[in-house]
Amino acid sequence: MCLSIPAEVTKILPDDMAVVSIDGVKKEISIALVEDLAVGDYVLIHVGCALTRIDPAEAKRTLELLHEFGSRERGLQP
Repeated sequence: MCLSIPAEVTKILPDDMAVVSIDGVKKEISIALVEDLAVGDYVLIHVGCALTRIDPAEAKRTLELLHEFGSRERGLQP
Protein backbone atom coordinates (compact mmCIF):
# COMPACT_ATOMS: atom_id res chain seq x y z
CA MET A 1 0.00 0.00 0.00
CA CYS A 2 1.23 3.51 -0.75
CA LEU A 3 0.09 6.93 0.32
CA SER A 4 -0.16 9.87 -2.04
CA ILE A 5 -0.80 13.43 -0.91
CA PRO A 6 -2.46 16.29 -2.82
CA ALA A 7 -0.22 19.26 -3.58
CA GLU A 8 -0.64 22.48 -5.55
CA VAL A 9 1.81 23.20 -8.36
CA THR A 10 3.37 26.62 -7.65
CA LYS A 11 6.17 26.69 -10.23
CA ILE A 12 7.08 24.70 -13.33
CA LEU A 13 10.82 24.05 -13.64
CA PRO A 14 12.93 22.72 -16.53
CA ASP A 15 13.58 18.99 -17.01
CA ASP A 16 10.11 17.76 -15.98
CA MET A 17 10.38 19.19 -12.47
CA ALA A 18 8.07 21.48 -10.50
CA VAL A 19 7.72 23.10 -7.11
CA VAL A 20 4.57 22.18 -5.19
CA SER A 21 3.06 23.41 -1.97
CA ILE A 22 1.75 21.01 0.64
CA ASP A 23 0.06 23.05 3.34
CA GLY A 24 2.56 25.85 2.75
CA VAL A 25 5.61 23.57 2.64
CA LYS A 26 7.42 23.82 -0.69
CA LYS A 27 8.90 20.72 -2.30
CA GLU A 28 10.57 20.08 -5.65
CA ILE A 29 9.11 17.05 -7.43
CA SER A 30 9.23 15.24 -10.76
CA ILE A 31 6.28 15.83 -13.08
CA ALA A 32 7.52 13.48 -15.81
CA LEU A 33 4.47 11.21 -15.45
CA VAL A 34 1.81 13.94 -15.86
CA GLU A 35 1.37 15.90 -19.08
CA ASP A 36 0.46 19.56 -19.52
CA LEU A 37 0.56 20.73 -15.91
CA ALA A 38 0.16 24.40 -15.11
CA VAL A 39 0.69 26.53 -12.04
CA GLY A 40 -2.41 26.16 -9.85
CA ASP A 41 -3.07 22.54 -10.81
CA TYR A 42 -3.29 19.97 -8.03
CA VAL A 43 -1.49 16.65 -8.25
CA LEU A 44 -1.19 13.55 -6.13
CA ILE A 45 2.43 13.05 -5.13
CA HIS A 46 4.22 9.98 -3.88
CA VAL A 47 7.95 9.64 -3.18
CA GLY A 48 8.73 12.93 -4.92
CA CYS A 49 6.77 12.23 -8.12
CA ALA A 50 3.46 13.56 -9.37
CA LEU A 51 1.29 10.56 -10.19
CA THR A 52 -1.83 12.25 -11.59
CA ARG A 53 -3.73 15.51 -11.73
CA ILE A 54 -6.58 15.80 -9.18
CA ASP A 55 -9.66 18.01 -9.00
CA PRO A 56 -8.91 21.09 -6.82
CA ALA A 57 -12.06 20.65 -4.71
CA GLU A 58 -11.17 17.02 -4.01
CA ALA A 59 -7.58 17.99 -3.16
CA LYS A 60 -8.73 20.65 -0.69
CA ARG A 61 -11.23 18.28 0.93
CA THR A 62 -8.55 15.61 1.33
CA LEU A 63 -6.18 18.13 2.92
CA GLU A 64 -8.95 19.26 5.29
CA LEU A 65 -9.52 15.66 6.36
CA LEU A 66 -5.79 15.18 6.96
CA HIS A 67 -5.75 18.31 9.15
CA GLU A 68 -8.77 17.08 11.07
CA PHE A 69 -7.19 13.68 11.62
CA GLY A 70 -3.92 15.28 12.76
CA SER A 71 -5.75 17.57 15.19
CA ARG A 72 -7.60 14.65 16.73
CA GLU A 73 -4.40 12.64 17.07
CA ARG A 74 -2.79 15.53 18.97
CA GLY A 75 -5.86 15.85 21.20
CA LEU A 76 -6.83 19.28 19.92
CA GLN A 77 -10.37 18.25 18.94
CA PRO A 78 -12.92 15.90 20.46
